[in-house]
Amino acid sequence: MKYEMVIGLEIHAELNTRTKIFCSCSTQFGAEPNTHVCPICLAMPGTLPVLNRQAVEKCVTAGLALGCDIAPEAHMDRKNYFYPDLPKAYQISQLFRPLCTGGTLEFEYEDESGQARIGRVRINRIHLEEDAGKSIHDLYGASTLLDFNRGGVPLIEIVTEPDIRSPEEAGAFVDRLRSILRYAGVSDCQMQEGSLRADINLSIRPAGSDTLGTRTEMKNLNSIRAIVRAAQAEFLRQTEVLEDGGVIVQETRRWDDAKGRSLRMRTKEEANDYRYFPDPDLLPIRVDGDWLRAIRDALPELPGSKRRRYVADYGLPEYDAGILTSDPAISAFFEDAVACGGDAKAVSNFIMGDMMRIVRERELDFAALPFSPADLATLVNRVAEGVVSISVAKGAVLNQMFEAGERPDAVIERMGLRQVSDEDTLRAIARDVIRDNPGVAQEYRDGKTKVLGFLMGQVMKKSRGKAQPAAASQLLKEELEK
Repeated sequence: MKYEMVIGLEIHAELNTRTKIFCSCSTQFGAEPNTHVCPICLAMPGTLPVLNRQAVEKCVTAGLALGCDIAPEAHMDRKNYFYPDLPKAYQISQLFRPLCTGGTLEFEYEDESGQARIGRVRINRIHLEEDAGKSIHDLYGASTLLDFNRGGVPLIEIVTEPDIRSPEEAGAFVDRLRSILRYAGVSDCQMQEGSLRADINLSIRPAGSDTLGTRTEMKNLNSIRAIVRAAQAEFLRQTEVLEDGGVIVQETRRWDDAKGRSLRMRTKEEANDYRYFPDPDLLPIRVDGDWLRAIRDALPELPGSKRRRYVADYGLPEYDAGILTSDPAISAFFEDAVACGGDAKAVSNFIMGDMMRIVRERELDFAALPFSPADLATLVNRVAEGVVSISVAKGAVLNQMFEAGERPDAVIERMGLRQVSDEDTLRAIARDVIRDNPGVAQEYRDGKTKVLGFLMGQVMKKSRGKAQPAAASQLLKEELEK
């Protein structure tokens, strides 16, 4: 029997506020364990929470960016469970009256065969909650250490409807969602740091059926690759269970990306297992019309709109526009370089090619490169002016700009990379090449014009790559035809 997978996602994104959701402790990542804590986030007796207004605004911003309806009044609830990294033995979250409901995200993706597809995933809700601390287990499981720095960091949880039908679609959805949250300025979405994590709810059913199967949940996947691989593996596991005559059990599983398999953690809880009830220490959240309008007015241009503008205003292909708008730092660098006088397509080619390669290799960030967008615009213009060849610009010059933050004109002069365009010099080089390769020159004169490429290669070699190609080619032809 052929089966179809059905996937719903729960995305947890840490909000990039400076302080925690209910106290003034710092949210900075990477501090020494248990240094960003206080009696409130450690749940000492007698302490009371005070809601961070900016966390509410960022939750609403995320909702607006995803087309959600914003509740005029929302409540915070207590989700009760015991775990060592949760000192209160409950998590303050939202169940009954969340801030954001509804919404839809459309995105492009490639299926497993490479075919272009359009995905459309409905958003069920976005709610505000606090993060838990972090349990650190030693290699052999003999002991567990607790770091409460993360405890109380504000989160939004984005819950989708079960609209996803493939691992590739799930990965593309999370990738596009991450881009939108970054553009909206609500989260840095650093998956490797845990500020964006995905839970996969997956079930399978006979192809063509409308009945949902029993789902399992895999928690805290922290890369697009892990999301795709985990969904693939769980689909195969459930298929094998059913084909062997077994029954799928509703449970929570842990994904081991290194081993490429999941392990059972516990049977899956339902909402009533957590004994939710309204938090008595927190007042209702009221988002009035003026506040909502202010948040909406502050919403920046999002990647979909920006992508369409790049095609319309800059004449870029859809592919280029998609790459350039995938990250706000890349987009900002591109726009600033064009504003400084760089040709849009030439700037795009530099960024999408050699710059992105070097950034990946050196693990850099476009927001903190050692040179400015104006420097890239200068380099692009020096190529257009014939000062340097494109190969030299993308090679020696760009490497020095990354290595030392050196200005492109300084690199060109210091390394003697300026192209030779003087007619007398180029004509002399062309004559020398013809004299040194008489047989090839005669082939050209006999009509075998393809050998011109070889002769031009010799011109470039003799000029140490400095000959201006168009001028050198024209002069070479003139000398061959004499």
